[in-house]
Amino acid sequence: MSKVNDFLTEAGVFYLATVDGDQPKVRPLGAHMEMDGKVLFGVGDFKEVYKQLVANPKVEIACAKPDGHWLRYTGKAVFETDPKYAEASLEAMPMLKNIYNEETGHKLMMFHLEDAVAVDIPMMGPGEDLLR
Repeated sequence: MSKVNDFLTEAGVFYLATVDGDQPKVRPLGAHMEMDGKVLFGVGDFKEVYKQLVANPKVEIACAKPDGHWLRYTGKAVFETDPKYAEASLEAMPMLKNIYNEETGHKLMMFHLEDAVAVDIPMMGPGEDLLR
């Protein structure tokens, strides 16, 4: 998982693709963290992306590094039930505490990918499986 996390960090921005009915939806994200051997992502429980992930947990994440390598990370979004993940994410990104708190009622829902495939794909040549 460290290779995936490091790739996402170096890329800076990544794109999360979900499905809304029969329509693909893609949005840029940047927040992720590695904890307990998982790469974790967070979305707000009040956002459409959360509803899309609940309805259809199949997702793909893509990003590119400055050297031309790009990552395709595909799997099933599984939401974490332990609040320690959201707490750690909010500690790492304190500005999010303005959005996710008791006053707003919004919750940060953390997920990781299971049954995942992560491939580092160079501009030319075969890709490298980052999970093996």
